[in-house]
Amino acid sequence: MNMSPEDIKRIIKDTLMEHLGIEYLEIGKGAVTARMPVDHRTLQPAGRLHGGAMMALAESVGSAGSFALIDPNRYEVLGVEISGSHVGNTSCNFVMAEGRLLHKGKTSHVWEILIKDENERLLSVCRLTNRIIPVKPAAAEI
Repeated sequence: MNMSPEDIKRIIKDTLMEHLGIEYLEIGKGAVTARMPVDHRTLQPAGRLHGGAMMALAESVGSAGSFALIDPNRYEVLGVEISGSHVGNTSCNFVMAEGRLLHKGKTSHVWEILIKDENERLLSVCRLTNRIIPVKPAAAEI
């Protein structure tokens, strides 16, 4: 399925991704780039970028990438495992996430997501596993 950043923007309306200010910049076959602001929504009380916000960004990037690879009328994307090593922090205004598909199977996708600041300084290395599951028929269709 061909997805544009505008398509994803419509899909994420009124979700955590919209609340965190995540903006998708590029979505291709097996690659996704997005950015997230470093502001009151994404900071922890000590004023540092929250590790959970980086994990939410990573999962959002990998999930959008998997969604772009499936037929959404037949399948859903379900994040089942994520890990991340936070190796830095930043005082920049935005962080960038670059997701790259490592494995595309029938029922699973594995993504590597690198999060960097505006100066290209590595902040987090994440890995996400998504399950690709059949859409359950609506009760009215049964």
